Amino acid sequence: MEPPRSLQQRQQDTPGRLESDTDAWIASADAEGDAYLLPLSFLWDGAGLVVATPSSSVTGRNLSRGRRVRVAVGQSRDVTITDGNAEPMQDERTKDAFAAKHAWDPRKETSDYAYFRIVPDRVQAWRERNELTGRTLMRDGDWLA
Repeated sequence: MEPPRSLQQRQQDTPGRLESDTDAWIASADAEGDAYLLPLSFLWDGAGLVVATPSSSVTGRNLSRGRRVRVAVGQSRDVTITDGNAEPMQDERTKDAFAAKHAWDPRKETSDYAYFRIVPDRVQAWRERNELTGRTLMRDGDWLA
């Protein structure tokens, strides 16, 4: 096992991971609190994770409520967990960037897609158990290092 990374190193590594990875597990809940989990492609725009999903899908309905969302990027031995709130996203340049990153443009699909930005207020990252202590990199929307 490699030695643990410092808080500063993990905080430097995390934006690169969010910029380069393409897919994440998105956990949302309906009005009754029933959880729903599925993978979605995402774009890190520097302020949040942008996702697109059919407006009428379970995830689309859940995210449109603006409730809490949890996002997991990576594998269990090198993971970034982001907690935040989803907000509708209408910026066409960001949609263009999403389409360019994924070589797929949801705006060209026959279904009506909604875009959401998941704005983080907590970010955690770790690789192995020796990084569990101090895994929180952002709390209440503020980076800790």
